[in-house]
Amino acid sequence: MRIDILTLFPGMFDGVLGSSILKRAIDKGFLEVFTHDIRDYSNDRHRRVDDYPFGGGAGMVMMVEPIARCIEHLKGQRNYDAIIMTAPDGEAFNQHKANQLSMFNNIMILCGHYKGIDERVREMFITEEVSIGDYVLSGGELAAMVMTDAIARIIPGVISDGASALSDSFQDNLLSAPVYTRPSDYNGHKVPEVLLSGNDRLISEWRYEQQLSRTRERRPDLLENE
Repeated sequence: MRIDILTLFPGMFDGVLGSSILKRAIDKGFLEVFTHDIRDYSNDRHRRVDDYPFGGGAGMVMMVEPIARCIEHLKGQRNYDAIIMTAPDGEAFNQHKANQLSMFNNIMILCGHYKGIDERVREMFITEEVSIGDYVLSGGELAAMVMTDAIARIIPGVISDGASALSDSFQDNLLSAPVYTRPSDYNGHKVPEVLLSGNDRLISEWRYEQQLSRTRERRPDLLENE
């Protein structure tokens, strides 16, 4: 899978892409991630990519021309299954969306910044708009990192124990059950006996009941989506 990220701050991705599961996915050849500096596509001698909004108002707007040049350059090299823009008014990003995107071969993510992006970029190029939450970030880079991580970890082969990813929270609209490891008794706080029983059926039933009760208590909205 290949992810191309269009950003004003490509350096922000160095640490994320060079660590943990994303690094492992890239090193194993399951994932390619390329960042593209939108400023490189500006014709302005100062590499300017923003301007004042028509009609007045606070803030600056990302210009259509540099973004269009970058997108057209990349589209000239390959076909994209999705061209995504991070936006506060986009579709809520969730596990179902991550699963869907992980099935694609090539996706592009455009990171918003400043007051927003010239609307003509949406009209001309964007196929999907995605938000990671109802709050404001300084830019779409953090959202792109979140999406890339969530997508990469469920690509087959990225995580050695594939069953682990499939049993994560939200995969079945349920939160995960509590987990424990050694010691079985820490200062009187004991691991539930069923987990020490060796009875796979009872353990599975216990975990499912814990998932249901935890989801009802903490995220009942997930059960409404069933």
